[in-house]
Amino acid sequence: MADPGATARANTPGARCVLAALGDVREALTGAEPMTVEGGQGETGRSEVGPGGDEAGTGRDNRVVADAVTGLVVQAETVAGGITVHVPQPEPALPRPRQLPSVPHAFVGRDHHLARLTGELGGATVVVSAAQVGAPAGPGGIGKTWLALEWAHRNLDRFPDGQLFVDLHGFSPAGRPVEPATAVRGFLEASDVAPARIPAALDAQATLFRSLVADKRMLIMLDNAADADQVLPLLLGGSSCTVMITSRRHLTRLVTRHGARHLPLDVLSDAEARELLTRRLGADRIAAEPAAVAELLACCAGFPPALAVVAGRAHTNPEVPPAEAAAELRDATTRLVALDDDDPAAGLPAVLSWSVRALTDDQATVYGLLGVAPGPDIGLAAAAGLTGMPASRTAAVLRGLEQASLLGRDRAGRYRMHDLIRLHARDHARTAVPEEVRRTALRRLVDSCLHTADAGDRQIRAGLVAPVSAPDLPPPSPGSRPQSLPDAEAAMVWFEAEHACLLAAQWTAAELGRHDLVPRFAWALNSFQHRRGDIRGYLAAWQASLAVADRLEAGTRWMVHRTAAHALALSGQAGEALHRLDLVLTATPQVDDVVQRAVTHHVVGLAAELAGDVDVALDHAGRALRIAEDSGEPSWVAHALVPIARCTALAGHADRAREHARRALDLHRRAGDAFGEAGALDALGLVDHVAGRHAAAVASYRESRALFERLGYRYETAVVLDRLGQSQPALGQPAQARVTWREALELYRAQGRDDEAARLQRRFDALG
Repeated sequence: MADPGATARANTPGARCVLAALGDVREALTGAEPMTVEGGQGETGRSEVGPGGDEAGTGRDNRVVADAVTGLVVQAETVAGGITVHVPQPEPALPRPRQLPSVPHAFVGRDHHLARLTGELGGATVVVSAAQVGAPAGPGGIGKTWLALEWAHRNLDRFPDGQLFVDLHGFSPAGRPVEPATAVRGFLEASDVAPARIPAALDAQATLFRSLVADKRMLIMLDNAADADQVLPLLLGGSSCTVMITSRRHLTRLVTRHGARHLPLDVLSDAEARELLTRRLGADRIAAEPAAVAELLACCAGFPPALAVVAGRAHTNPEVPPAEAAAELRDATTRLVALDDDDPAAGLPAVLSWSVRALTDDQATVYGLLGVAPGPDIGLAAAAGLTGMPASRTAAVLRGLEQASLLGRDRAGRYRMHDLIRLHARDHARTAVPEEVRRTALRRLVDSCLHTADAGDRQIRAGLVAPVSAPDLPPPSPGSRPQSLPDAEAAMVWFEAEHACLLAAQWTAAELGRHDLVPRFAWALNSFQHRRGDIRGYLAAWQASLAVADRLEAGTRWMVHRTAAHALALSGQAGEALHRLDLVLTATPQVDDVVQRAVTHHVVGLAAELAGDVDVALDHAGRALRIAEDSGEPSWVAHALVPIARCTALAGHADRAREHARRALDLHRRAGDAFGEAGALDALGLVDHVAGRHAAAVASYRESRALFERLGYRYETAVVLDRLGQSQPALGQPAQARVTWREALELYRAQGRDDEAARLQRRFDALG
């Protein structure tokens, strides 16, 4: 008899049938009806094989032995000898692995990312129709693994054949990353492959793994990958499985060559961060100290590892109030220490250090330099100045840091670090980058910024007549890379992008002991801030200069005091400005510079006008005019006449004021000074408004506004719109006045001129 389940034999000579593995022979042979087999070669008639195996009517034993065989009895010629049909054994069913770790207990938010994962990995359908790889990326602890696990547990029904998981230890205290062969072997063993059947070579292991999971609906999660090479052997060739990879690197090669979808993660939103703390601390503790909780959230800045440390400590030490925890984080210089933990997998400094260990030497150095660089972000040109490397090489290093999720780049191409990563980079610089390397890099960056700003300022001021100009700068440090700005428009775009960094670089110059450069930054920013109407920035730049004024030579020192006072006056602090200007007036006779004295009197007059003291304003404006007339410079005379015209009109002498305004207008037009012309037209409009000649005032104001807008001076545009709106109601144009004042209000608010905006709002409301 045949081996059970292995063969079926026909042992009699002349057997007329062959069994093929196409049907159920056992059922055929044991059924109630006999099976008929057609005659073989050279024979006619029928042969019937009954349940007993004998050929009907002959007594011959043509028994067919079958056990667990599938097949049909088919007609054949007469066959002599025994016939053996080998029946293949069915493949044993693979075990269904369930290797996913548990659902993250403190997972919050990320609804957008979960929805995007669902979309990227096949939408709501069960059958996935294309090879799919999802790759969440982000800095250490940002929540990549939690997001992947949360999505996987929500979508287990998509993967009925099982889920495989491996922690590849790309960035961890465990030491070296997991070898691909180790990961593949683990998957094979989870699939119940006997160790003896596992090939020795990695390629053969990967091939066997792909064969085993072909056509299966499985999830393979590769967590914490070090790089693309580590995961390539684990990618599948079929279309039914989903591979989910998490890594601190972007794994661009998987995206470009293997169709991976890249899903970068950012920090938690304010609402998500608050929800995370609420889950761990309880709603009552959160509600009890709202100010402290707000400070905690601000210090953590949505970074999950920082929030986890804070929440964990608060949970295990319920007697410690949130205010105490907030106090520990308040000082940025010690914040990272406060966010450290005994568990190396939880402390923020340790988590970030694993990423830094994987950097090249150049990347690690630049990482540290970016940590000490001034400003909230940095452009490529400034970064090249910081590093001292060509722009192309700098871009490659920055791209490496970006791939490592330690640096982000916005749509404008500017690079930025999360605040806590920046603190870590700063600490890394202090411990791993020599002090002289840091100082030299910062000198290059300061010079790159200042020389570019100076060139931009000259482009913006081109064609304007000014009584005072800045002296030439000293040559930049070797390796600095100032940019070339071709025109005023390009300069304004550059200043817009770099403004905050320039203010920070100004303080860096002071910290480096380069005090003479500090007011040069303020000077280079003047024209941009003037056009933009940025009084706050104007004041900040000159107050920074005041901080080093005592270390400057006399002429520069008093110029700094005077300009800082002017900034105070424009920012609504005219009284304080006049007090400081008194000190400048006392000192300027010691300075043998007639221009300095004239400009000082001019600024005192402007501050007094803003303070509402017309008599003092006229006195000092008159002194400035006399010095200008003695100089014989028409443009100086024209600039001095404009405030005199305004103050004379406010003093009630309209005819004399009109003469001053028209004379100033004529001089500015002869000089081709469009900015001065716009100012003279504004003064003429004020003169006519005070005199009750409202139609003439409106005409002058409109012409002045058009010139200021064409030149791009927003500060003056707002002032002229304010005055224009005051004249329009007198002409029966209240609707036009509302439109005019609405524009002025928008400009005032955008420029941070809150007092002027509030005053104008009251007039706007009174207009009805």
